[in-house]
Amino acid sequence: MERYGLSGGKLIYENPLSCEKDIEDFVLEGRAAISFPEGKMRLENAMAAENGQKANYVLWCPEEFPADVCIEWDFRPLREPGLAMMFFAAKGRNGEDLFDEGLAKRTGEYPQYHHGDINAFHISYFRRKEPDERAFHTCNLRKSYGFYLTSQGGDPIPDVEDAQGFYRIGVVKKGPDVFFYINELEIFHFADDGQTWGPLLGGGKIGFRQLAPMIGEYANLRVYEI
Repeated sequence: MERYGLSGGKLIYENPLSCEKDIEDFVLEGRAAISFPEGKMRLENAMAAENGQKANYVLWCPEEFPADVCIEWDFRPLREPGLAMMFFAAKGRNGEDLFDEGLAKRTGEYPQYHHGDINAFHISYFRRKEPDERAFHTCNLRKSYGFYLTSQGGDPIPDVEDAQGFYRIGVVKKGPDVFFYINELEIFHFADDGQTWGPLLGGGKIGFRQLAPMIGEYANLRVYEI
C-alpha cells in the first residue's frame, strides 16, 4: 500500500533506525557513541563536551534525494544541554555528490558545514546549548554556503524533564518553499527568492547532527517525493 507524508508525497525511503544494520551504510563525520536501546537509535558524543566543536558530529544518510521532498522522523530528547539539527538538500557547492573525494574532509566542526565546500539547508531544533537558547526556545532554519538565518519559529518541545515520549518532526521542501512541523504543528515557512540567500537549492543528502553533551533518540525516518 502506498504511504504519504505531510505533503501528500509518495514514500521513497523508509528506515526504522532500530538496529546497527539499519545504519550500516550511513556516514559518520566526527566521533559519536551510537547505540540502539529498545530499538531506537541513540546518539551521544564520544568526546568530552569540553572539546567544543570537536565533540560534535554529523550522521549522514547515504541516499540522494530529489529537490521536492517531505522528510519525517521521530525524536526524543534524553539529556541536555545540547542541540539537535537536520541537514537536507546537501551537495558540494559546484553540484558534486556530498561524499566526492574532491571536497574538503569534514569532521563534525560546524564551520566546515556553513563555510566549507557544501551547500545545504539546516534546521536546528531542541536548542538548549547556550543560556539564551535555554531561556527562549526557538527552531532556526539556516541556508549555507553563508550561514544565513532565513526563518525562525517557537519550539514546542519541552525540556527533557517534561518531555513525553517521541515527537514527530517534519520538513517539507517544495520549489522555493520550506516548511517545518513538530507533531504536525507548523513552526515556520520560508519562501526562498533564489537571490538574497544565494541560488535555490535542489536535491541532495540528509543528515542528523547533535551538539555535545546532548543525548537524543531517533526512529522511523521516512522520505516522500512530492
